[in-house]
Amino acid sequence: MVSPIDIQKALSGIDYPASKDDIVRHAEQNGGGGEVVEALKKIEDREYEGPSGVSSAVFD
Repeated sequence: MVSPIDIQKALSGIDYPASKDDIVRHAEQNGGGGEVVEALKKIEDREYEGPSGVSSAVFD
């Protein structure tokens, strides 16, 4: 099970706003585990303004 903390760790250092593709790529390059990357691949394809928006997209 992926936690919000796992998502935030994987996205540490990313510059916002960021697209879904940017977020997935950053997580892959930043040591995000397979579950984290898979969860991020399922979010809506749009621009995200910050980490709270990404977390909302993953967990809502």
